[in-house]
Amino acid sequence: MYAIVQTGGKQYKVREGDLIRVEKLPAEEGSEVTLDEVLMVVGDETRIGRPLVDGASVTARVQRTAKAKKIIVFKYKPKKNYRKKTGHRQPFTELLIEKINA
Repeated sequence: MYAIVQTGGKQYKVREGDLIRVEKLPAEEGSEVTLDEVLMVVGDETRIGRPLVDGASVTARVQRTAKAKKIIVFKYKPKKNYRKKTGHRQPFTELLIEKINA
């Protein structure tokens, strides 16, 4: 059984026991989070939402909240002596999928 959930403007295919990284959520480590925006549930039968599946949710436990590896943003214009270098570290929350409630 798997489900398609939406959080942080992105969609994720999840199964029970999966570890996923989502946009940072306002939850503490070890707490339980319920993802209510379920777009599709596939099990014995397939349920597709229009746009969401009624009564479906996914329960997950917060493993950690951290920052991803740094990416370098380098802007450059030739012949104009313009160079700008910055970095960015995106915060994320790691979730352990515990149960899919269909």
